[in-house]
Amino acid sequence: MKSPFVSEIEPNQVITTSFLVHSKEIRQKKSGEFYLSLLLGDRTGELDAKMWDNVAEVMDDFDRDDFVKVKGLLQIFHNRPQLTIHKMRRMDDGEIEFADYFPSSRRDAAEMWRELRGVVCALGNSHLKALLNAMLDDPDIAARYQRAPAAKSIHHAYLGGLLEHVLSLCTLARRAASHYTFVDYDLLISGVVLHDIGKIYELNYERGFSYSTEGQLLGHMQLALRMVGDKLRSLPDFPPRLRSLVEHMILSHHGKLEYGSPKPPQFPEALLLHYLDDMDSKMECMRALLETDRQVEGCFTTFHNSLERVVLKKDRYLEPAVEAPKERPAPKPEIEQTPAKAAVAPPEAAKHPLFAPPAGPAFAATQKQAVAPAASPQEN
Repeated sequence: MKSPFVSEIEPNQVITTSFLVHSKEIRQKKSGEFYLSLLLGDRTGELDAKMWDNVAEVMDDFDRDDFVKVKGLLQIFHNRPQLTIHKMRRMDDGEIEFADYFPSSRRDAAEMWRELRGVVCALGNSHLKALLNAMLDDPDIAARYQRAPAAKSIHHAYLGGLLEHVLSLCTLARRAASHYTFVDYDLLISGVVLHDIGKIYELNYERGFSYSTEGQLLGHMQLALRMVGDKLRSLPDFPPRLRSLVEHMILSHHGKLEYGSPKPPQFPEALLLHYLDDMDSKMECMRALLETDRQVEGCFTTFHNSLERVVLKKDRYLEPAVEAPKERPAPKPEIEQTPAKAAVAPPEAAKHPLFAPPAGPAFAATQKQAVAPAASPQEN
């Protein structure tokens, strides 16, 4: 197991540990020299990092979604932790344990899957139950559904996140349907189970989270409609009008055209699905932001783009003020200018055993500069 994790690193601490590269940019100082701006992470969080010196020796050796071993100094810069890297190297997959680098649900996937199958088996509508069972009985769908995140980055963005999100919606749907007695519970649950099922193919989640080619071209709603159509071929007695309702719930669950839905919800179960989905995703955004925000001082988090706000750290606000660590200037400014000499790694760092070449083949040559990803579809 790697150590320390992101959540365990303290300011003014020199660390030697490994990370997954979430993003990589090669930038230029005013002097014309290159420096690296990285976002590094593990299963406990992410960390901004800069490498100012000796960049030419390593910048072509690794890319996004590679694993790297790093020695550097963590300091507070603009009220946030920032790692100044002294030395680094790319790691081979055989040197790491994948579970250390990918966030995952705190719940057991097999247990959640049994719970979902139980919800489906309890439905009274035989047509809807047959459709959902045809989906969940498919071995490829079942394996992916238990592992997929619910989004690339916005909400439930961890392994098993999709299944956890769907089960949360099942609970909300049951309670809402008992209050709004005119709502068809079986139809609502069908929308819950199917609305994001296309994400099992929209997203890549074997090594970091990104969009698949199909995901970029079609998006999860169209992929879900394709999946439903494939299964309905084996269910010739499925009522055509009921099929239209199911497909409408998939297409309308984002609520508005500007949020990615080609149609707004046009019957009660579709509207309720939209609001429950939106509420659950936003509450998870709040929970995750409060848990992982790295602001050192103050009672508010950094600005969250999806929530379009900062969030109050209520516990910190209600507790008596505790003196936070004083901000110390980072050895390198974040703006592109010639770095101060104080941030240069000590000479003995070059002799650290960490930086001996790994056993096996030499470092593989990787792509040079990361290409900016295409515009992402709506993730809710």
